[in-house]
Parts: sequence; structure tokens; C-alpha cells
Amino acid sequence: MNNYHDRFEVINLSQEIYEGMPVFGMHQKTFFMLNQTHEKNMKDTGSPTLGFSARNMLISEHGPTHSDAVWEYDPTGPTIENMDINLFWGDAICVDLSHIRYPDYIEVKDLEAAIEKQGLGIKKGDIFLMYTGHYDRTYPDKDYGGLGSKHTGVSYAAAEWLAKQGVVNIGVDAPAIDQTPDDLDFSGHWVCGKFGITNTENLCNLDKVVGKRFMYMGLPLRIREGSGSPIRAMAFIEK
Repeated sequence: MNNYHDRFEVINLSQEIYEGMPVFGMHQKTFFMLNQTHEKNMKDTGSPTLGFSARNMLISEHGPTHSDAVWEYDPTGPTIENMDINLFWGDAICVDLSHIRYPDYIEVKDLEAAIEKQGLGIKKGDIFLMYTGHYDRTYPDKDYGGLGSKHTGVSYAAAEWLAKQGVVNIGVDAPAIDQTPDDLDFSGHWVCGKFGITNTENLCNLDKVVGKRFMYMGLPLRIREGSGSPIRAMAFIEK
């Protein structure tokens, strides 16, 4: 019988979820509220031995590490529960683009150079992750994801080039795949809507998978009419 724990190194690519976490300025901040304590639950149930504790969570569909539904930026596109699940897991590569900083955009030539330098290639159906270093440099300061956050992102041409190569999910270690705050066309999202693919934002630890091909999994919650969903993004690297 296969022992997957022995076969794969598992790397967490998801940021922690907590009250006060950085959230992109247009979205709901994260809050936790106490639902019940162990002691109160024991009193309510009458159990002499065991109580259950729980909290309620108020969170944006786009607050923590998450993937977008096409519907978020294209009202004719599918909501998150109706999107092809293969957009959220499968073969992935990660390239190092950490030398590109705001106000510069990530251009086609940058993608081509990074792919060639790291000996990678894009296959149809790939998930394409971009290590920009924005998380490592700024998290959890307000410069990471607040309204004044400034970071590089893909140009329209670069996003379209990725989509035409067959990429189905563009991921980044920043609050958006777009260059912010200057790109008010939101070029990466525009292209995702045009091609019916997704993007994944607020990743972390991408430095640990740079230059590698691996299996990626970041499954969305089955949220009815969801504009996106928090995910638990993981990389599975064969030993």
C-alpha cells in the first residue's frame, strides 16, 4: 500500500487566519466572537464530564489566502461552487520574480526569463505561482495589504500570455495578482474573466517551492453563489 506521507514533502502555502490579520482595503475585516465556553456548554447540556467550546467567525470570501470565482469580476461568469474543481488542484510550478518591485509590472519577458532560468516549462492545465517576496518583506504590516499597499503584479499582456499557455490558476504572495494601486483596469482579473480561469492571492512560503514542479491543492469551500473562497493551499513535493 502506498504511504503518501513517506512519498511527499508537504509545504503549507496558506496564511494564518486571525482577528487583526491584513485584509485588502475593500474587503471585510476578520472578527472572532465567542459562541460558547466549555463551562457554559456543560451547564446547558447538563453533562457532568464534557463541555464543547466554539467561536463564530466573520470573514470575507477574499480575506485570507483565497481563490476568486469568475463571477467576482464578471457577472456573467460562474460563482465559486459552479467552477471546475480542476482549477484548484493539479500540476503547478513556481517562479522567482522577487527582483521586480513596484511600480514595475511583471511583463511577458520577465515570465519567459524566470521560466527559462529555473528550467521549467508550462503545460496546459498548470497552476502558475509567482514568488514576488511581498509577503516576506512586509507581512503583517499595513504595507502588506492595506489601502496604501504597493506591490508588483502582472500586466494585461503577461496575464493573457499565461492564459494562452494553458495556465488555469495564477497565484501570488500578495493581496492581488494585479499591480496595485496603479492598475485600475485590474488587468490580471480582467484576463481571468476573459478566459474563465481563477487566481489565488495571499499565498505564503512560495520561496520554498521556487523552481519546482509539484502537485498543488487549494480547494474552495462550497459556498452557494460565492464570489470566492478561503482555501488551504498546500504544495506536495515528491521526495
